[in-house]
Amino acid sequence: MIGTLENEIRARLAPLEAESLELHDDSAAHAGHAGSGGGGHFDVIIVAAAFAGLSKLARHRKVYELLADLIPTRIHALSIKALAPEEF
Repeated sequence: MIGTLENEIRARLAPLEAESLELHDDSAAHAGHAGSGGGGHFDVIIVAAAFAGLSKLARHRKVYELLADLIPTRIHALSIKALAPEEF
């Protein structure tokens, strides 16, 4: 097991071979809100050639597939901005 949830998310997204990956943990701003179940709130901006030619929905699916078993337990909310390198 990797140390923190943030490190685990980064490791799980590694197969996308991101040119850039920004991950922000916004959990503190949402602590205790109804329905969170203790899971974290994250924003991710990821730039990868794997997203070239894909729709926004297909890009999000790629990210969700890699993180699926963390949602909704360890990750309660995930905001995704997925870009191909030429869009960055």
